[in-house]
Amino acid sequence: MKFIIKHEIKGRLRIHVVQGRMTCAQADTLCWFLEKQESVTDAKVYERTADAVICYTGDRQELIEVLRGFCYEKTEVPENVLASSGRELNSAFREKLIMKVILHYGGKFIIPYPIRKVWMTFKALRYIWQGIRCLARRRIEVPVLDATAIGVSVVRGDFDTAGSVMFLLGVGELLEEWTHKKSVGDLARSMSLNVRKVWLKRDDQEVLVNASAIRPGDTVVVHMGNVIPFDGEVSGGEGMVNQASLTGEPLPIRRAQGNTVYAGTVLEEGELEILVRAVSGSTRFEKIVTMIEDSEKLKSALESKAEHLADRLVPYTLLGTGIVGFLTRNVTKALSVLMVDFSCALKLAMPIAVLSAIREAGTYGITVKGGKYLEAVAEADTIVFDKTGTLTKAKPTVRDVIVFGDYPENEALRIAACLEEHFPHSMAKAVVDAAKKRKLYHEEMHSKVEYIVAHGISSYIEEKKVVIGSSHFVFEDEGCTIRPDMQERFDNLPTEYSHLYLAIEHELTAVICIEDPLRAEAAEMVRMLKEEGLGKIVMMTGDSERTAASIARRVGVDEYYSEVLPEDKARFIEKEKAYGRQVIMIGDGINDSPALSAADAGIAISDGAEIAREIADITIASDDLRAVVTLKRLADAMTKRINSNYRGIVGINSALIALGVGGVIQPTTSALLHNTSTLAISLKSMQNLLPDEELRNGN
Repeated sequence: MKFIIKHEIKGRLRIHVVQGRMTCAQADTLCWFLEKQESVTDAKVYERTADAVICYTGDRQELIEVLRGFCYEKTEVPENVLASSGRELNSAFREKLIMKVILHYGGKFIIPYPIRKVWMTFKALRYIWQGIRCLARRRIEVPVLDATAIGVSVVRGDFDTAGSVMFLLGVGELLEEWTHKKSVGDLARSMSLNVRKVWLKRDDQEVLVNASAIRPGDTVVVHMGNVIPFDGEVSGGEGMVNQASLTGEPLPIRRAQGNTVYAGTVLEEGELEILVRAVSGSTRFEKIVTMIEDSEKLKSALESKAEHLADRLVPYTLLGTGIVGFLTRNVTKALSVLMVDFSCALKLAMPIAVLSAIREAGTYGITVKGGKYLEAVAEADTIVFDKTGTLTKAKPTVRDVIVFGDYPENEALRIAACLEEHFPHSMAKAVVDAAKKRKLYHEEMHSKVEYIVAHGISSYIEEKKVVIGSSHFVFEDEGCTIRPDMQERFDNLPTEYSHLYLAIEHELTAVICIEDPLRAEAAEMVRMLKEEGLGKIVMMTGDSERTAASIARRVGVDEYYSEVLPEDKARFIEKEKAYGRQVIMIGDGINDSPALSAADAGIAISDGAEIAREIADITIASDDLRAVVTLKRLADAMTKRINSNYRGIVGINSALIALGVGGVIQPTTSALLHNTSTLAISLKSMQNLLPDEELRNGN
């Protein structure tokens, strides 16, 4: 690739690509290529100027050589990257907006007035027809008002007023459509799959491979609690699949051999072998876009209220026009009321405010699946936290392996890792990572693994039953025992760690001590949430009373509950809601899923289980818990902006009606000021709610 360095400082290059017009696809390809380079920390590509800004670390000359070797044709970009980038959408709408402005204002100087009159009359027919169709459905809504205002202006020969009204309505529709599609696209991209590793079935063995290595015709194995990574057909096993992310169905459906499954759905129970039919992510993206656009999830109560209020105000506006005309016998004054209505601003500005807030949340690494969830966060007075992987770090570590039987320490850890690697939980990852560090590699040596949610794992190795999990699961549910000569060692287990119990043939084999350090920012986050108005902060965990009490004291929560099961968390949330409280639930594991579903707004930490992210209404990608504070502030700011919009719309339009009826301003001026104010409020609603950089860190 040929390029010119236009500007350079240490760690940052601005280059100009020497070529003709850069297409959106080429810009996306170059941007994807740059972001994949290890030395590149950030990259932006501007297709209109064929420029690229690159922030990097490391050797400058190496980056230059990489850029020289770049070629569009030789770069294989995943299909879904180009299909879902949004760059082409923005470019198309930008050109539409520019063209609309040029045609409106340029036409006044170029096109003769008689021709413009004919053109305005022709354009007015579309709005009039929409109004007639609305009346035919026995509804008096915004299209009727627009049709009346434009139609009366055309009949009176006031084509400038009619033209201005239609231009501003057109710009408003264009901006609304642009913002809506961009917000939906951003939301769908953030919801799209990000599966890196999958279990490939090869010669009756399960091998963990990169998802990019899978091809149609391969067979992958999906374990309980994991997302299904590809579209395909079930070739073995059976399970219950949650398809809510694609179909909206609230209950999981049974899938067995011969049934079709789709990428992005979640296996809640069982285990499936899937013959892969398609590996492209674009079909998943398209399904999500369709689901979002057809779903009422995008609408908050405030947004729906604005739409209904807008339509309800139309008859009063028409009535006011008739009363003013009757009392003053002045058509001009009556038109002043008709040209200024509250409904158009309400119907335009509110959805834009909500969708812009969703878009802005995405810039903080927060995915919000609908405006009503932001509203729920704004109104919440109770927040419930899971402990492990949420208030504590998502990457706990194994500190010790204490043996109680005939198996040496490394062998006990190897067996534990062999079982745990199949399931997505932070504790399981800690065991697997510890085995890797000790280079304790293994082939699959166990039979089918059974995962009991919130308890543990059960399987067989060489026809010996092996269980691993909580104390309750191992000793009470499974009836495992401790050798009498090992009781003292068991009684003196270190209390500062969480414990994972491994038993073989109903006898305790080892206790794995896991350090689950508290997140450094957890206490500060809790304090800040209290400052933001959350009156009740609760921690719930399956850990022991001793561990829970220690964490709760250090974090500063108002209440805590230990040794709880998944249904206990959900039951607590339902009880709080029954008392009239708005509840947020934050978790990361399979066992948090019922509570996430029960809450008014369920928030998943992105490093957690796939099922938690799919079920949750909001997902936080940041590793800093203060992002929860940013979310709360963003939700509060959205509500404040919407209420401010209400006051602005009512105040401005009331003043314009009064000035028009008083004869101070003409209908043309009223229409211009009304539509200009509507546009200004809408544009303001598109601005960021949290402009200060410090808020990105929740400070």
